[in-house]
Amino acid sequence: MDINSHKRQAAKPKRSVIGWLLKSDPSVRWQVMRDLTGAPAEDVAAERARVATEGLGARLLALQGVDGRWGGAAWNHGWDSTMHVLMLLRDLGLDPASSEARRAVDLVRDRVTWQGCGPQECDSNPFFAGEVEPCINGQVGAVGAYFGQNVWGVVDRLLAEQLPDGGWNCETANGSMRSSFHTTICVLEALLEYERTGVDSQEVTEARLRGQNYLLERHLFRRRSTGEVIEDRKARNAAWTRFAFPTWWHYDVIRGLEYLRRAGVAPDERVAEAIELVESKRDSDGRWALEVRHPGRMLVEIAESEGQPSRWNTLRALRVLDWYSARD
Repeated sequence: MDINSHKRQAAKPKRSVIGWLLKSDPSVRWQVMRDLTGAPAEDVAAERARVATEGLGARLLALQGVDGRWGGAAWNHGWDSTMHVLMLLRDLGLDPASSEARRAVDLVRDRVTWQGCGPQECDSNPFFAGEVEPCINGQVGAVGAYFGQNVWGVVDRLLAEQLPDGGWNCETANGSMRSSFHTTICVLEALLEYERTGVDSQEVTEARLRGQNYLLERHLFRRRSTGEVIEDRKARNAAWTRFAFPTWWHYDVIRGLEYLRRAGVAPDERVAEAIELVESKRDSDGRWALEVRHPGRMLVEIAESEGQPSRWNTLRALRVLDWYSARD
């Protein structure tokens, strides 16, 4: 495969696609303005501020209980718990410095524990202390660092749980010594978010780079041993080559590419096939579909249907293509 061919093939989004993206929730609009249109910083900031007061972000914030929880739990098997809502608010780009975010996150920090939501020994843990599973702790670490909370305890535990192949797996307690893409992407996002707070830790950086290399060695979706596309049996046949939003704990190729983009990784031949996969899914109108909706209840539904054009997947696809095209 000619890695340079993607630079020639990557087409700029149609004006109609940008217009369609901008006729959306503030959470989409501000990211389109920042990542795709080059809008002035003050305009981007003004649009981002609306996430807390309008649309999906405001509706989620309004559903927080007086006890600091969403869905009555720190975590559950659905998508309506405190952890899942904070994950979604992070994806929406709620400004951590906003008064609305500070109030909501302070309530979580001061009032929410893991009572009844994990192993009994974790019942008294404050929310941002996490529990025991690296997949869950990765998500807690990512939202905690994003919203300015002290998550060093979670990060320290994750560092100690890294496997010899460079990744992480929630099944390690059951004897697994082979990493999981799902768990690894959750932990990588946490470590990156922690580094982005300005913490200078060689230990964290080195662990993150080893985990990052775990994905790259497998070209983001292939077995290292045979080169075969990995079949994801854990996620109810939601293959990593099919794109979802929200992703929750699930890995997919766009999520892997988005992590690399945010981490400032210089693209090389190890991501070329993943980029080709993304390009291949652009429809004739220049948009990407929501290919998967992971089953589970959300407190506020995103107005996108499986099999139909998705603003979120289109935004995510366009910015990873821009990242790839801008390489030296």
